[in-house]
Amino acid sequence: MNKLPQFLIAIGIVFITISLIVFISIFAPVAKVELNYNLDKPQVKINEIKPVDKDFGIVIPKIGANSKVIEGVDPFNASVYQLALTKGVAQAKGTAKPDEIGSMFLFSHSSTNLLEATRYNSIFYLLSKLQKNDEIYIYYKSVKYKYVVSETKMVDAKDVSYLNPKAQGKSLILMTCWPPGTTFQRLLVFATEK
Repeated sequence: MNKLPQFLIAIGIVFITISLIVFISIFAPVAKVELNYNLDKPQVKINEIKPVDKDFGIVIPKIGANSKVIEGVDPFNASVYQLALTKGVAQAKGTAKPDEIGSMFLFSHSSTNLLEATRYNSIFYLLSKLQKNDEIYIYYKSVKYKYVVSETKMVDAKDVSYLNPKAQGKSLILMTCWPPGTTFQRLLVFATEK
């Protein structure tokens, strides 16, 4: 009779340990990015940041983001966009490219779990730090395009209306899940070309 409570305690300890490991694996990349941001304050001049891809890349100096952009990704096909997000930031299929009039829609993870973690799993984690007039640079076919943040907004996770924006000039929308590690809402950053 004495062995049953000990067995249940052992099972409880195993479940708690597994839960802690899962929790740490999900939020360790996020914590690392947040700590680096707060300790290093990566606000550097754009001239100091070399884009990882001049054919199609994004650099956000304020948050130290620097990534390849994967062109023409279907945002409604999870298997397609999840694969693209292991390689960089995704450009939603059907939205404008930097050399076109219209709105370009880019999306990426704010965090992910250990099994899906890559160097890109938290690339947009710090998007919430962006404010009006912060700069975003898109490189496309070796040309640098400068965008300036105009606003940020939280929207419902099911709201896909921003994938078809009606833009008069050249604009950019960045999207990630919020809060990090969840899919409850979407954080959107709106910017216009300057």
